[in-house]
Amino acid sequence: MSRKIAVVTGGSRGLGRNAALKLAATGVGVILTYRRQADEAQAVVAEIARLGGQAVALPLDVADSGSFTGFAQRLAAALGEHWGRADFDYLLNNAGIGIHAGIAETTEAQFDQLMNIQLKGVFFLTQALLPLMADGGRILNVSTGLTRFALPGYAAYAAMKGAVEVLTRYLAKELGARRISVNVVAPGAIETDFGGGLVRDNREVNGFIAGQTALGRVGMPDDIGHVMAALLSDDCGWINGQRIEASGGMFL
Repeated sequence: MSRKIAVVTGGSRGLGRNAALKLAATGVGVILTYRRQADEAQAVVAEIARLGGQAVALPLDVADSGSFTGFAQRLAAALGEHWGRADFDYLLNNAGIGIHAGIAETTEAQFDQLMNIQLKGVFFLTQALLPLMADGGRILNVSTGLTRFALPGYAAYAAMKGAVEVLTRYLAKELGARRISVNVVAPGAIETDFGGGLVRDNREVNGFIAGQTALGRVGMPDDIGHVMAALLSDDCGWINGQRIEASGGMFL
């Protein structure tokens, strides 16, 4: 009954998967969401079980805000069935996509897709899940280093993440009475399949970013998973309403 429970959106792959594993390694129960890759999600659940932890995977399309009420009901059922609880402690709003297009080439459909997933989804999913969140809990949103520095082709993506950073401060202010702290982590370039695996698979891009990073390399999933798990822990409970960049010193 005393075990903490985290909800991790987009937890079947990439940074969400890494964060779910890091949280589980500290004894946190994990409910991870996936959109299409049920097999990948179940593989993460199985890996957490091998670590001695407990996890459940639930389907969720964060672009479909109309589905959030139903998801909250399924989440409540999973909490009761697997942990004997009616609430959870940590929410990691991680699910997202990347679209690379210049301002002149960005379509309205691309803009709307980014908005629905990166901003509207975060806003209304958090709203839907707040009744299930325990007082004294933690919310961690995910932004990007691209809100501090500008690289051509990411205007729409970065604009949504900039809005999430503002939303984070408002959430921290409004949820303070419930002792729920809210922060946002801003990764730099990471070697994952995000954006088609550009940073991971393109040697030229990888080398350019490494050369512009103080620590001399691009980020790895472990670099961010550890930060996410730490920011959700009780040890970081006094950090609130903050943007924490984890980029190895990119473009200093």
